Amino acid sequence: MIELEGVPELIDPVMVAAFEGWNDAGDAASTAVAHLDKEWKGEVFAALDAEDYYDFQVNRPTVWLDGGVRKITWPTTRLSVVRVGGDKPRDLVLVRGIEPSMRWRSFCNELLGFAHELGVELVVIMGALLGDTPHTRPVPVSGVTSDADLARTMDLEETKYEGPTGIVGILQEACTHAGVPAVSLWAAVPHYVSQPPNPKATLALLNRLEDLIDLRIPLGELPEDARAWQLGVDQLAAEDSEVAEYVQTLEEARDTAELPEASGEAIAREFERYLRRRDGGPAAGSGGHATESGESYLRDTPGTTGGRGRPPMAQRPESDAGQDGGSDAELRKGTDETAGGTRSDTRGRAPGSGDSPRPSGAPDAPETSDPSDASGPSDTSDPSED
Repeated sequence: MIELEGVPELIDPVMVAAFEGWNDAGDAASTAVAHLDKEWKGEVFAALDAEDYYDFQVNRPTVWLDGGVRKITWPTTRLSVVRVGGDKPRDLVLVRGIEPSMRWRSFCNELLGFAHELGVELVVIMGALLGDTPHTRPVPVSGVTSDADLARTMDLEETKYEGPTGIVGILQEACTHAGVPAVSLWAAVPHYVSQPPNPKATLALLNRLEDLIDLRIPLGELPEDARAWQLGVDQLAAEDSEVAEYVQTLEEARDTAELPEASGEAIAREFERYLRRRDGGPAAGSGGHATESGESYLRDTPGTTGGRGRPPMAQRPESDAGQDGGSDAELRKGTDETAGGTRSDTRGRAPGSGDSPRPSGAPDAPETSDPSDASGPSDTSDPSED
């Protein structure tokens, strides 16, 4: 039974979800939802029973001290609500957790039960995957849906993907069958610097979400974090001529593919976003609070975002990359071998998806699961269900 005590009637609610694990390359998607929760002072009002959906040998609980008392945090999925102030206030239902280990249909049905009780009008699920995209260019973000009418009215791609999928794809299809409009937003993370955090990809997802639901999102320190991240990767790439050459190859392929778009709609969209931020919007002046007055819709709870600074060392792609159908190739020296139960070795990747084509003369790159960068150098599949 779903208990929603203490949650008032919501205004035009949109559910925004992200899950750590297979569909969260660089932790970009889960960090985006954590950012929303932090900036708008969300409070958790519900959590799914961890016993029902998680294998604790795969996602282990953690022990911590609270005033000398040992406590346990169980891996699960939590829901919080925030109200965005402005001329047209609306509410967001934030869903953040870990991809479940089992009983995915029941998991999705439980989330849809919350959506129904709260009157959610749209579900937006964010994900990130590894792709053949250079870190020096804007992060490609694809918006896809299974609903043909929604694809037409919101200028989205209608998914045609076939193959292995994660909880993002399963939840989107569950929403479609339940008659709840659902959209997936996918950010492509450079495979040669896939370690979290990736604030540039997180920022790209939030910008696309902002456009999708016509809502201004306070970005806080994310733009500065994204610049610091890119400078750090630039420095690391400059130290290795082979990596620098490979990045240049990706840049040339990307620029060639996007040349027609760069002169038209893409520039117009960026200019419109700039004007909205300059003139102010629904969340202008919120300073990270839930309303313009600074009064939180629900009481404060701690939130976490990706840290700032240089990313982990990125080494040249290995020549045997992509031969292991289900795991990431080791792209940097000193990478720890992953033990059973860790999630970093499969994030953003579809097992058995095959090697991705690469630009002529480039080093071998690891396979990509379901890249959303339709304009990139790879001929890859639709990302909607990965």
